[in-house]
Amino acid sequence: MRVCILGQYPPHIGGVSSHTYLLSRELVKRGDEVYVLTYPHQDIRDVGGVKVETASAPNIKGLRGLFFSISSFFKLIGMVHRLKIDLIHAHFLLPPGLIGVCVGSIMGKKTAVTAHGSDLMIQAKNPLLRGLIKFTLKRADYVLVVNQTLQEKVLELGINPDKIYITPNAVDVEKFTPQNKELPPDIEMSSDKPVLLFVGNLVFQKGVKYLLDAKMLMNTPAELVVVGDGPLRQELEMKVQNEEISDVVFVGARRDVEKIMPSADVFVLPSVSEGSPITILEAMASGLPVVATSVGGITDLINDKVGRVVEPENPLEMATALDEILENKTLLEEKIVAAREHAMKYSTVKIPY
Repeated sequence: MRVCILGQYPPHIGGVSSHTYLLSRELVKRGDEVYVLTYPHQDIRDVGGVKVETASAPNIKGLRGLFFSISSFFKLIGMVHRLKIDLIHAHFLLPPGLIGVCVGSIMGKKTAVTAHGSDLMIQAKNPLLRGLIKFTLKRADYVLVVNQTLQEKVLELGINPDKIYITPNAVDVEKFTPQNKELPPDIEMSSDKPVLLFVGNLVFQKGVKYLLDAKMLMNTPAELVVVGDGPLRQELEMKVQNEEISDVVFVGARRDVEKIMPSADVFVLPSVSEGSPITILEAMASGLPVVATSVGGITDLINDKVGRVVEPENPLEMATALDEILENKTLLEEKIVAAREHAMKYSTVKIPY
């Protein structure tokens, strides 16, 4: 079968890119021909037998999605015709999913869409976008969701349950491993204090301000390393400065997270809204216990053996959970081993088509 994956793909960074890369690898492994249509990037290249093409979209906030929608629509029609594509698999419902089902309908091709989280948890709250999401889901032949919470959201929209499949996110357990402890030369971590690690976009949904509040409430001296960038970075850095929060380091967005994670001690995800974050799987595969909030699909990913789940927007509960793990060396070591073992369960992507 010839499959075209539409949406984020490496070298773009983020959970969707990680997912599509692992999916493409599994498809190639089973003998399919795989092509990708993704957003522009200067380092785009073919990867492991996967042919990667881009659709034009200027990097202008608020307009990038619109331009990508138009250019990818026509580019995808050309690819389907030229490459004899059998199935279009779009990742994220808007705009890739909408583009995929429209082109599939025009070209008479099967379509699959994967909802990754914020499309159903955030975008669907907008009445206009909710209508487009429902249109997309109804016209797709396969509707894939990464956890049960998103499955319930799809069912609420009246979508036929027979075409809905739960396909959990996966993690590259060869790339993310506890043995990969060579820190990049421009990254420094404390050698005499445990290191807390956050990886993600610096946006409201990630709840980093609550993590900073928790850091102040902790009894255990620790360093917090924040990997990521976004609109709230300056505000968060000012919070650290104004409130004199010690031992907090912002290192920006990185493409070498797999080299940073194994040198930390605990991974923290203080989100107020989530889908099914791949960063948790990457952290566990790197041998990190996880403290995260009970939102979205997070509770499907972790249990008491690998970490702790706390209420969102509750810095005191998060601080207490972090202290409990860091103050008990035996408990910490047990969770390190359990985290890696648990991550191995997510080493492959399920494919329903």
